[in-house]
Parts: sequence; C-alpha cells; structure tokens
Amino acid sequence: MSDNDSIVPRIPIGEWGDGALDWINDNFEWLLDFLATVLDFLVTTLTDALVTVPALVLVVVFALIGLLVRSWELAVGTIITFLLIIAMDQWVTAMQTLALVMIATLVAILVAVPIGILAARNDRVSAVVRPVLDFMQTMPAFVYLIPAVVFFGIGVVPGIFATVIFALPPGVRLTELGIRGVDSETVEAGQAFGATPGQILRGIQLPLATPTIMAGVNQVIMLSLSMAVIAGIAGADGLGKEVVASISTLNGPQGIEAGLSVVIIAIYLDRVTAALGRPGDYPHSGLSMIRRRSDGGGGDTSSDDTAQDEADERVEGGADKGRGLAQVGP
Repeated sequence: MSDNDSIVPRIPIGEWGDGALDWINDNFEWLLDFLATVLDFLVTTLTDALVTVPALVLVVVFALIGLLVRSWELAVGTIITFLLIIAMDQWVTAMQTLALVMIATLVAILVAVPIGILAARNDRVSAVVRPVLDFMQTMPAFVYLIPAVVFFGIGVVPGIFATVIFALPPGVRLTELGIRGVDSETVEAGQAFGATPGQILRGIQLPLATPTIMAGVNQVIMLSLSMAVIAGIAGADGLGKEVVASISTLNGPQGIEAGLSVVIIAIYLDRVTAALGRPGDYPHSGLSMIRRRSDGGGGDTSSDDTAQDEADERVEGGADKGRGLAQVGP
C-alpha cells in the first residue's frame, strides 16, 4: 500500500453507481419493459416499412425531398450516392440505421425542446440543467452503453436509449439559446397587445427561434448517427453492427463500405435539416417555387432578389412597429 492510498481512502463511486443502476432496474422494471416494448415496436415497424419499399422507389423519394427543401443539386447528389449504397450491398443495414436515428431523434426532440423552453423561461431551471448537460456532453460515449445494457439487455432498444442520452444536450442548449435570443422588444410588443405567455411563446418566440432550434435538431441527428454506430456494440442492427463486425474480423472492405454509407446518410440528413431551418436561403427549392406560384409570382426566378428584399423590409418594418409599441406608455 502506498502513502497516497493510506492518506486518501478509496471512495467506491463505481459500486454506488452500480447499486443505483440495480435499484432502478429492480424498482422500475415495469417502466423499462414498457419503454422497451414501445421503442422496439417503433423501430421494427419503421425498419420494415423502409425495407419493404423497393430501394429505387425510396431513392426517388429521398431525391424529391432534397429537391423540395433545397435544390436540384441535392436531388442529383442523393440519387448518385444512394445508388452507391445499393451497389455496395448496404441498403438494408443503411435503412436499419436510418430507422434507429429517426426514432432516437424524435424521442430526443420530444424531451429536449420542452426542457429548453422551460430553461429559457426560468433562470433557476437553466442553472440546474446547464451542469447536467455539461456532464452528459463530456461523458465518453461508450459509457452510455453500460446503463443501456443493464436496463434493456442486448438489441436495438439499448442502442436507442444510449443514442438519445448522448444526442440530447445540443437540442436543449440550442432551444434555450433560440428563445432567449428573441428580441425583447418584440416580446414586449406582444405583451402590450395583451397576449398571454403561451400565446407569446407560440406566436413570437418559437417562430423566431425556429432557425436556432432546427440547428439543434441538426446536431441531434448528427450525434445520433455517430452514436448509432457505437450502438452496434450493444447489438443494434445496422451499419454500426457492420463496422463492429469488420473490426472483429479485420474485414477492411466491409468497414469501408459501412463507414461510407454512414457518411452518405449523414450528409443527406444534414443538408435537409439545414434547409428546413432556413428555407429563405434556398429560393430555388421546390417549396419556394410552389410558394411563389401560389403568391402569383409565376415562378419567375428573376424576382428572387426582389422577393428577398421585400421580406427583409417586412422584417425590419415589423421590428420598428414592435419598438414603437414597446415605447408607448400608459
């Protein structure tokens, strides 16, 4: 025994943590079983739906989504890269990973956005949440597999659980940041009109914070994809399992193909969610063209700059009106 061992006694934090996990597993077994059943059903149903549809049909659907929300360049790139996934014989595993990421992202957003809203509206909640998020973001990703496997065993459900925990923090942070970043004078203008806090949240803060919140969704998706690969260690089907198998068998081609498929899906989801967060930045998207036609623009691309200038003027005019209303005294 060294001098340090005799001076500083060992603190069995690991044993305490293991005991806490066992206590949760014993006392909340009914809740964990319910969550496992629901998550397994959602992922299995979505995976079956994606795999049942012919691959070429899904490629066209994904390309149309890219065309609608961003540009024809994304649509063409989607067709080429997704056909590459099919050619590498990774389509089924890619759809399994996509289903896991979509469900994990949905759960993470349903948890993160309300917490972010609450933190933005209450400084005490923010003070409590911030160190918890710091802890979650600095904890090594592999560690999240420990409680996941203890609670749910081996399979896709512990992969979803670990993915949600790992991807949650940026959703909470950027939701809070977006709402706190809304111009206070605009909020005061709504209050001057007698709007309730709920109406201000729904009608002013959330719409103006949407780009920042969508940036958080984008980060949640990216972290979900990175964790979905690690979740393959816990037995989750998909590209992560392919990567793990390639490492265990030293199969380089298998690992390269699975890794490239992950990159392709990540780039596609990144471009789509970025376009959804800032639709005004993509005037040549299908949705923008449809909107201009419905507004009587006739789809004339030469009016893009004029439409953007008019939108900027409306935003500035609204801000000026808000300032004027905020300055009106009793």
